[in-house]
Amino acid sequence: MTLAGRTAIITGGARGIGAVYARAFAAEGANVVIADLLDEPGAALAHDLQGAGASALFVHTDVTSDASTEQLAARAAATFGGIDILVNNAALYMALGQKKPFETLTTEEWDRVLAVNVRGVWHCTKAVVPYMKQRGGGKIINIASVVAFSGTPGFAHYVASKAAVIGLTRALARELGDHRITVNAVAPGLVANEASRQLNAEPYLAQAVGARALKRPMEPDDLVGTVLYLASPASDFVTGQTIVVDGGAIMD
Repeated sequence: MTLAGRTAIITGGARGIGAVYARAFAAEGANVVIADLLDEPGAALAHDLQGAGASALFVHTDVTSDASTEQLAARAAATFGGIDILVNNAALYMALGQKKPFETLTTEEWDRVLAVNVRGVWHCTKAVVPYMKQRGGGKIINIASVVAFSGTPGFAHYVASKAAVIGLTRALARELGDHRITVNAVAPGLVANEASRQLNAEPYLAQAVGARALKRPMEPDDLVGTVLYLASPASDFVTGQTIVVDGGAIMD
């Protein structure tokens, strides 16, 4: 599944799971563009990848802004000669705070989550598609969540946003198929990382493990194979799909 010479943009790539994706794409030989609001960790990661012999670029990006995402795409294309892959990973999750009943959410909280988690996917896709058309094809991978299927309580705005990402994935796959651009989604289960531990009590984390066919905590690296597959030529005839990666808790 080598991606040598291909250019991949990873939004929210400065830290956490996004940084895991960035390192994985670099290991496969891709030119990696890290797009994030976090300047210091984003620039540091790009520097580390460059030091390891990879081609990497950090671009300060606000995915809720048309102008910012257009600048991201332009810089990526100017630096590496084009754009082949987009991983729409940027999302609000850790910043949500504690779970709360839907009727206590404010309009501002609702709009903020939808702006990043859904509108951000639209902005970034709209920005890169012209460059993918110039290349004669491309790969778009949207990061959804199993909560879109399970309807996890306490995060109504987050659940709604990830369900919207799945719907948007299908619509974009239909519209972009004639241009040989595939659009798929990955729906991770609960990952055993800092964000999940901050937002969920230990009994909930244990319950998530117990519900899986593969009864162990899910690590960020568990997502890498699926994302690389969807970015590679091996998935050229796969589009409009949502692949659940959660150890077998949800089987739809």
